Amino acid sequence: MSTVKAPRAPCSSGMFHKVEYRPSVTSPSSAAEKLGFAKLCEINVAGSNLLKCSRKCSGNWFKPIKAKEDSHSAWTDDCAAFSGKNLHQMSSVGKSTNILWHDCPIQKRDRQQLLQQKGCVIWLTGLSGSGKSTIACALSQSLHSRGKLSYILDGDNIRHGLNRDLSFRAEDRSENIRRIGEVAKLFADAGVICITSLISPYQRDRDACRALLPEGDFIEVFIDVPLHVCEARDPKGLYKLARAGKIKDFTGIDDPYEPPSNCEIVLQQKGSECKSPNDMAEIVISYLEKSGHLQA
Repeated sequence: MSTVKAPRAPCSSGMFHKVEYRPSVTSPSSAAEKLGFAKLCEINVAGSNLLKCSRKCSGNWFKPIKAKEDSHSAWTDDCAAFSGKNLHQMSSVGKSTNILWHDCPIQKRDRQQLLQQKGCVIWLTGLSGSGKSTIACALSQSLHSRGKLSYILDGDNIRHGLNRDLSFRAEDRSENIRRIGEVAKLFADAGVICITSLISPYQRDRDACRALLPEGDFIEVFIDVPLHVCEARDPKGLYKLARAGKIKDFTGIDDPYEPPSNCEIVLQQKGSECKSPNDMAEIVISYLEKSGHLQA
């Protein structure tokens, strides 16, 4: 038969009746003190005194914690921000006003050293049906097999969430690319090899995304497949709908695609010759090896 003891009635202050403190060492200075933790009032850290709760504790249960000297420098910038010393650095970007960029001691180089790779953006662009998503997956698999961390930002996938409020009008397409470019920049800054798979039909939008990253970290890959080949594939049935007038502003039909003028890699289909997605992925891998992105 099991029994449960009734809880001891609280003392007059409503806290503890008796608490026995048993330190693991007999040194007068406990580990808690060394770490700078607050002491409960009336505790004898050297040994076996009992904590007797009294009304005078209620207003001062804990003693203030003093920061250690070696932590002072880590808080210097924050203290300056709290005191208003950095107000002259406040800025306005677009419609955002009174904002301040906050730096962290862990920088991109530190994350790259941890991952043993260099963060970058591999921007796959081409017509619908050119194979961008398939090549992106093959590239990600190849990188994964080499122990390299990558992430794919697929155009359709992003429109399921972040960009679901955007249409396919020209202005919304530009905003779609701008947002994805900013997200890709964050992935690259995290040290990740970010693979984007987007039609991204306008040169100016791709150039704007390139400008977000350091020189050499934006790798534009043009999937150069002729329109008639893409239309013959028509994996989503979109070309058929566009030809029937059921989809407006469809790239290649009634909206232009502007081929890259100065991209890093061209994956081209010549006539009936068509490399496999894995073969195309290996071309990109070879570029990354030569550019040093697969090592820290």
